[in-house]
Amino acid sequence: MGMGIDVRNRMARRAAEEIAPGMVVNLGIGIPSLVPNHLPKETRLMFHAENGIVGMGKSPEKGLEDENLCNAGGFPVTVMEGSSYCDSAVAFGMIRRGRVDLTILGSLQVSQKGDLANWIVPGKKVPGMGGAMELAQKAGKVAVLMNHTDKNGVPKIVESCTLPLTAENCVDIIITDLAVFNIHEGSLILSELFAPHTVTEVTAKTACDFSIVEDIRIIEY
Repeated sequence: MGMGIDVRNRMARRAAEEIAPGMVVNLGIGIPSLVPNHLPKETRLMFHAENGIVGMGKSPEKGLEDENLCNAGGFPVTVMEGSSYCDSAVAFGMIRRGRVDLTILGSLQVSQKGDLANWIVPGKKVPGMGGAMELAQKAGKVAVLMNHTDKNGVPKIVESCTLPLTAENCVDIIITDLAVFNIHEGSLILSELFAPHTVTEVTAKTACDFSIVEDIRIIEY
């Protein structure tokens, strides 16, 4: 793909590296919904949706949508061989029992110790928290895909979240348009950079302290 790949798809491609065969994976709306496009065709896994699908496939081609088949965000989807349907109570039961191996979510803010604020900006209308609270607390691994700063250039990785929390101490990995951070035992660690961005740039756009791995990976795609 080279450097021609757009920023959102670079982030989604990196997030796809977190997926191993056999996983049950839940995807949030927005950039996370691009992740299936970056999986090797032979990867066997099940995508889970809170509205009651296990085994979602790619988006249908235009004109081939099934009006009765959509994801939790209301967008048309397809299903894979071996998929199943259930009601949303069972879908949430899977999450709460820890049956979802990985969730990939968008976010408004993440704190340096892994607190997640991804559901509301006070004063603005929102559809609600959805399954984010359960997923953040109970998924085996929580990955966040978000821009490093908001539209005004304000950092979204902060010492302490100022927006209402979805869940505390839950985020394991943050993938932004600039870099990748891991959060381990309450500590924020810069582990990867998207070329051509630099540690200096990431430091200037991050509103908290972090450590840096010695052999930092430079992502070239």
